[in-house]
Amino acid sequence: MNRNLKQEGKRILVVCIAAVVMAVNIKTFVRTGDLYPGGVTGLTILIQRVAELFFHVSVPYTLVNLILNAVPVYIGFRFIGKKFTGYSCLMIVLTSILTDILPVYAITYDILLISIFGGMINGLAISMCLKVGATSGGTDFIAIFLSDKKGVDSFNIILGLNVVIISVAGILFGWDKALYSIIFQYASTQVLHVLYKKYQHATLFIVTNRPKEVCNAIYQVSHHGATILEGEGSFEHCERNVVYSVVSGAESKKVIKAVREADENAFIDVVKTQQLSGKFYQKPAD
Repeated sequence: MNRNLKQEGKRILVVCIAAVVMAVNIKTFVRTGDLYPGGVTGLTILIQRVAELFFHVSVPYTLVNLILNAVPVYIGFRFIGKKFTGYSCLMIVLTSILTDILPVYAITYDILLISIFGGMINGLAISMCLKVGATSGGTDFIAIFLSDKKGVDSFNIILGLNVVIISVAGILFGWDKALYSIIFQYASTQVLHVLYKKYQHATLFIVTNRPKEVCNAIYQVSHHGATILEGEGSFEHCERNVVYSVVSGAESKKVIKAVREADENAFIDVVKTQQLSGKFYQKPAD
């Protein structure tokens, strides 16, 4: 029980830190550069600016952001996981409140630097949430839902949806900031791909003299099976066994460590899997 409490406490702490990082990023890079980061955050900022410019009304970020997140949160509770959605709601609410109360602070006025580093920080905040079983809300819920259902990395699909939001901003407020916003979103997505690999896959080819022990080690870590292939060493012309398995990119390092413990002399080849068809086990969100 103490272990569970420690784990839950860690999740809350990481989510809170991620919320602070995201809110500070919005009030420094995003606001200074007049960017539209995409997703619900970008849509919220777009609605705020439309209200200010055309209706001369100042709309609180928290109000708009919570309303726009209502449907994604429902999708999370219904199809992804209750704890996952609960921690995501903490992230959404805390980020919204901090965005309203923190002052705007300009680190730099160089729009290209703002786009690149702002996007990288945004990707970092989202990755922090995803690694502990939460999300920053909005389109991230949809990306995870599609990834779980289709078994593919759907964050590039969300990048396409964000381009639509940014295009609307370009029509209303000018294309220069909209195009820089695409750079922001691209940088964010690339950081996300580097730091979060759950929906990426790695193929393992393991040459070993202890195939059964290696297969068991793979299953214990990832709950994935393996196939044992019979082969012949070309140099010594002796029998060799090759264990073939596909695991999540996020689990590959743990699997390799477990394989090394099962057979320290194993030869391991790790190949990035571009496309996968068929049943592939994904640990469900809690």
